[in-house]
Amino acid sequence: MSKSGIFDMIGPVMIGPSSSHTAGVVRIGRAAVRVLGGIPEHAEITFYNSFARTYEGHGSDRAIIGGLLDFKTDDARIKQSLDLAKEKGLVYTFKSVGNASTYHPNTVRLLLRKGDRQVEVIGESLGGGLINISRVDGFHANFSAAAHTLIIKAEDTHGAIAFIASVLAQEKANIATMSVSRKGKHDRACHVIELDSGIPDITVMYLKSIQWVQELIYIPDIDM
Repeated sequence: MSKSGIFDMIGPVMIGPSSSHTAGVVRIGRAAVRVLGGIPEHAEITFYNSFARTYEGHGSDRAIIGGLLDFKTDDARIKQSLDLAKEKGLVYTFKSVGNASTYHPNTVRLLLRKGDRQVEVIGESLGGGLINISRVDGFHANFSAAAHTLIIKAEDTHGAIAFIASVLAQEKANIATMSVSRKGKHDRACHVIELDSGIPDITVMYLKSIQWVQELIYIPDIDM
């Protein structure tokens, strides 16, 4: 069981009213922007369970759009984010699903598009501004976005995990968490690695250049 510190319980500096329904939702949006690689042009947003019933009254609609515009949790512009999205060229739609038993009570699914690139991100708001990005493009992810994170989609190659770990060890980058999911044996795999510190651009470029690496996304701590 993970432990919570006093600042987790107090929650972040934020635009209210609720850390789980606003601050956490903003952070999910900001994490998704980094998975996509920029502010989206189109966003299909689906709120589940508790979110589906309260997202308008608790400001989760403004919060997720604010996050997708890359506003921080304490940015006063979140209150006007629905209008500001039009100025930024972000077209969005909201959906709600009130009874999805397989999802966390505070779940939002984002289908985002920018140019030819499209990603699906599913995030959970855990309270106190804490989040879990549970899935990325159908793969289990389970990262907090509170640490430097690598998402590596690659061929399911023998020795891949050990090789990636050795490259990071050479940079003295300590691995906090690491998970791997795959579509099937010898099928495409997704490595999600949370690091205690950042890594140089040249290391990111080197990992991207490896023949069996199909896609690499590097997400620095979103609160930096």
